[in-house]
Amino acid sequence: MKSLNEDIKTGQFKPAYLLYGEEAYLKKQYKDKLTKAMLPESDTVNYAYYEGKGTNPAELIDLAETMPFFADRRLIVVENSGFFKNATPELADYIKNMPETACFIFVESEVDKRGKMYKAVKDKGRAVEMGRQDEKTLLYWLAGMVKKEGKQIKESTARYLVAKTGTDMENLEKEMEKLFSYTLGQTEITVQDVDEICTTQVTNKIFDMVEAVAAKQQKQALDYYYDLLALKEPPMRILYLLARQFKLLMEVKDLSGRGYDKPQIAKTAGLHPFVAGKYIKQCRSFSKEELRSIMEEAANTEEMVKTGRLNDRMSVELFIVKYSSP
Repeated sequence: MKSLNEDIKTGQFKPAYLLYGEEAYLKKQYKDKLTKAMLPESDTVNYAYYEGKGTNPAELIDLAETMPFFADRRLIVVENSGFFKNATPELADYIKNMPETACFIFVESEVDKRGKMYKAVKDKGRAVEMGRQDEKTLLYWLAGMVKKEGKQIKESTARYLVAKTGTDMENLEKEMEKLFSYTLGQTEITVQDVDEICTTQVTNKIFDMVEAVAAKQQKQALDYYYDLLALKEPPMRILYLLARQFKLLMEVKDLSGRGYDKPQIAKTAGLHPFVAGKYIKQCRSFSKEELRSIMEEAANTEEMVKTGRLNDRMSVELFIVKYSSP
């Protein structure tokens, strides 16, 4: 991202940019920053936006070949086109020799780094991955937002906020906006404020439920289950999330046993580094045999519900009771 900031600062832009990865917030931020730096907000004539897999590469090429109207360049923004997963040779070849009067900004969730499009953009421009940020970066970012509002927040409170609401920056920004409004007139944001106004992610409730199961805190585990039911979460979705959680724990335990460190586990299992740390700690409460048995039981429970032999709500309750019994 340093290279993007440098281009924006100097005004020396490449003919093509690719912003890709899981962090939607960062992709939108840099798409907007590049757009604002390249074109005045009032210039709608030299700006074009395309979205979706139905985007026609030939149309983009024709537009890029059209001279800009009283401006240095024509900017073409393309989102979620699928060009970087599927072969688009004509556009890839065009980017290699495109005119200086046009610029592409591609925004994608997934890319194939072996593909022609990725290689063409990387060669002629910049391909920048916007991945999930680590805990240190998130805390620094949150501190900046709080300072800008003229407020204060303890590091422990910020950590609690991230643990409660998740690591998605777009969601965190919304939760911070709620906190700023809720704490109007006070200088410090407290844990109590976070509990009062912020929304706990369903996946975090599932994590807490598994934690209670591991600690054999049956009442606590069932309370989490009833809370999710009160939030209108279907019992079978709760079972699916529980099964997914145990599957991840089994994968993390296996990777830990093979000597992988936290960053390696996070990358291999597709977890945020902050979340990976929590999983590493949690998996120690279970043996491989226990985790395998729980996964099999989850599959059997799902089958009994689908075949009508067991009520969905009751089946998940029995599943929780079985593995949280002292």
